[in-house]
Amino acid sequence: MPRMNETDMQTLSTNNGHFQFSAVRPDRLQASEYTLVNIVIDNTGSVMGFSSELLATLKAIVESCRSSARADNLMIRVTTFNQKLTEVHGFKLLGMIDSGSYSKFKPYGATALYDATEDGVSAVVTYANDLQDQDFDVNGIVFILTDGMDNASVLASPASIATQVRQAMQDEVIESLQTILIGVDDAHCRSELEAFKDEAELSEYISVGDANASNLAKVALFVSQSIGVQSQALGSGGGGASLSF
Repeated sequence: MPRMNETDMQTLSTNNGHFQFSAVRPDRLQASEYTLVNIVIDNTGSVMGFSSELLATLKAIVESCRSSARADNLMIRVTTFNQKLTEVHGFKLLGMIDSGSYSKFKPYGATALYDATEDGVSAVVTYANDLQDQDFDVNGIVFILTDGMDNASVLASPASIATQVRQAMQDEVIESLQTILIGVDDAHCRSELEAFKDEAELSEYISVGDANASNLAKVALFVSQSIGVQSQALGSGGGGASLSF
């Protein structure tokens, strides 16, 4: 694999025109198959008390993926959200990611959960379609970590997210897609997040409970293992088996 840098990245618009994202140019890829991973993290004011733990969780996920037998077949994108969305980095190969360079989160503002979820899903679907058109085999997995319900989205809704998920599979633009909503410190909104999962037709809802270091370490392990399972399933025609949290 040649050494890659930001000049090997491209900017794309999602298939619904709502969002933009960056990703490695297909002509710079050496493997024939990839699992696209999008990690979406709440950066609103309410996570201020455990933002350092969320950052440690993100770093642990990335570093754990390096030891996977499928490490060369993973591309990871990281985004954060409050009332607006921020791409920490686009879809990059693990060798292009320096988790030590991730900046401290600076939580503030409201919760555009629907917009952030649709961005995460549609970026995976759009890039998967682009890669499949160039004869790569692709599947994907999206994780959305949040401690609250939407109160700031302007473009997306549970129905529009469900349409993205359903259409991607019907049109066969991606082999399989797992979408996992993770509720952190969610006792006050668990039922609402479970309802959102159902309305948006996401794959699974995981309730973490208290946002302490121990529980967030479990999140990092769960996410990294789920990535590995989904990547191992690539080529089977289906998604990876669900893991217990």
